[in-house]
Amino acid sequence: MAKLQNITITVDAETAQWARVYAAQHGTSVSKIVGELLRERHLRELGYERSMKSFFSRGPRPLSDEPAPYPTREALHER
Repeated sequence: MAKLQNITITVDAETAQWARVYAAQHGTSVSKIVGELLRERHLRELGYERSMKSFFSRGPRPLSDEPAPYPTREALHER
C-alpha cells in the first residue's frame, strides 16, 4: 500500500458541517472522502493525458482510402 500523506484544506463552515454529516451517514471520515475524490480526479486526468498522447502519436492520416483528390473549395461551394 502506498504511503499516505496528510494535507490541510480549508472550507467554509457550512461545507465542513455538511461533509461531517455526509461522512457519518456513510460510515467513513471526511479525510477518506476527500482523498477518494482527489484520487478519482487524478486518475481521470491521467486517462485523458494517456488518450491524448496516444491519439497524437499516430500522426496524420488521409480522410478516406479513395485515391481521388479532395474537392476544391470552389467545387464544394459551387463557385
